[in-house]
Amino acid sequence: MRKILFTAVVAFGLIWLVPAPAAEAATHRIGLGANYWKTINNIDSSDIRGDIDKEGVSYLASYQYVPEGIFKLEVDLEYYDKLGGQPKPFWSPEAFVLVGGTLYAGAGVGVYYNDGNFGNSPFFMLRAGLDFAILPFLSLDINANYRFNDWNTFNKNDIDTDTIRLGAAVRISI
Repeated sequence: MRKILFTAVVAFGLIWLVPAPAAEAATHRIGLGANYWKTINNIDSSDIRGDIDKEGVSYLASYQYVPEGIFKLEVDLEYYDKLGGQPKPFWSPEAFVLVGGTLYAGAGVGVYYNDGNFGNSPFFMLRAGLDFAILPFLSLDINANYRFNDWNTFNKNDIDTDTIRLGAAVRISI
């Protein structure tokens, strides 16, 4: 697991070293947002120890690097006050590569972090959304996500259900 996480971090870090032809035209954006999420399959509580939340809300801090062109690179840190029946909060660092402008799509990877430990395996996401300017320096991003979850991160049993997510974030160009 640590090798996968290390590889993902190094690969994402190397993207920043690739020279952009119009680096002075690049935009950096920071923002805050929230996601409503819901599991796709019903989870039977008798199959697990504890209780797994079937829906909820998470909050996120976001950073986007928008070079000239159609690509965006995004890094999020998502916060869950409770998840998977665990009493302590969960964190989820995530990275996305997005393609498009106002209408965009992309893919991402992330991992859960709880009580000093990373999850057993990463999760992967697909995203489609609308990202439009409210003011010249302020934008609103409304998106839909499909997350391929490995729920044995939380429990010893392997429970196969993915989640759908509806999210929104407000970002300021810096």
